[in-house]
Amino acid sequence: MKNNHSIQSTSLLPFPVIAAAASGDIDAINVVLKHYEGYIAALSTKRLYDENGIPHICVDGELRRRLETKLITKILAFKIA
Repeated sequence: MKNNHSIQSTSLLPFPVIAAAASGDIDAINVVLKHYEGYIAALSTKRLYDENGIPHICVDGELRRRLETKLITKILAFKIA
C-alpha cells in the first residue's frame, strides 16, 4: 500500500556555512537565518481576534526578533571540534 502522506525534504546547511557562521562570518549567519526563516515565522505566528471575534493570523514581530537573536547567540557559542 502506498503512503499518500507527502514528506517534506529538508535540506541541510553545508558544514562550511556552519563553520563560518560559528566563527562570526556575517554572511554565513545570514544564510543560517534565511534557512530557518520559515520555521521562526511559524513559531512566531499568533491568532488574534478583532472586535467582531473574527480570527486573524499574524506573525508577532517582537517574538520573531527574539527567536532570531537567540539563534544568533547559539550560533556564535557553537564550538566546532
